[in-house]
Amino acid sequence: MNARVPSRQVLQWIIRHSTSSLFSPHHSGRWLRRPCVQSRLCSSLLPSSTSHDPVPPQRDTELSLQCLSDMGFTVSQAEEIYESVTNPATAKHCSSTLTALFVLGLNPSSVVKLLSKCPELYTTKESLLQQRISNLRKLGLREGSLQRVVAHYPAILTVPVKTVKHVVMVLREKCLFTGRQVTDILRDSPAVVLEDLAKLQYKFQYVYFRMGVKQSEMVKNKLFGFSLDELRCRHCFLERRGLYQTPDKKGQTTIINPKLDSILNRLMAREWQEEERHYGDVQAESDEEEEEEDDDDDDFEGKDSYRKRKKRR
Repeated sequence: MNARVPSRQVLQWIIRHSTSSLFSPHHSGRWLRRPCVQSRLCSSLLPSSTSHDPVPPQRDTELSLQCLSDMGFTVSQAEEIYESVTNPATAKHCSSTLTALFVLGLNPSSVVKLLSKCPELYTTKESLLQQRISNLRKLGLREGSLQRVVAHYPAILTVPVKTVKHVVMVLREKCLFTGRQVTDILRDSPAVVLEDLAKLQYKFQYVYFRMGVKQSEMVKNKLFGFSLDELRCRHCFLERRGLYQTPDKKGQTTIINPKLDSILNRLMAREWQEEERHYGDVQAESDEEEEEEDDDDDDFEGKDSYRKRKKRR
């Protein structure tokens, strides 16, 4: 009995965390007052039944469109979520997933975008979501930064706490980043939690020993948001041209090496150019298809006019 948290404290915890959102500071409080959510939260605050208590009837786990509307979703948003949970396995945890995301402080629009990016969250237990969110807070992601990370990279909530701890351990113990630097890495490059640990350590060693870049510069320039292959390709190109030199044991070189940010910015610019080129190719194909359709129409009109002239004769 002593281990059970009083329902009033649980409710105060929910309200305290739900009203501190950067995205919508007042929305979560309104959401908690809606009938559908009240029934959900109040049922979770009731004491668990003992062996002498009657077994409560099973509730329908599928959310209705009206319930989603009561949560604050628009008609189109409610329909999108409703269509996504037609599978019973998905619908089972949908209500608890929405509860956890709203308590985190996300507004309905952010929740819809997040779930469309990462539908795996529909099938994630609420207890696991809360554990992972709590762990991210312990790692230094505070209100505002935490919501931005989750909204930008929702897959971070699908990663087990143990996996995240292993990544943090490699960054702290093998790469010698400070706690604050690890927090910045998680905030700016959250996909690092899914990176292979051996590859993660090798990327650090390559940049640190081969390129002579310190930890602070890596964090400042968001190194872990780029692949090692792209970085190594650019570095080797500069090295062959005599524009980059590996520092000696004292960290000295006979030339002035380009800064890491200039190399990464070059890679980013190339990525943008490739995206624009791809978009241009897609647009050109679309234009060609339209021209072919126009030609077909012209041919049809020409044949039709020929038939009319022939009839007149």
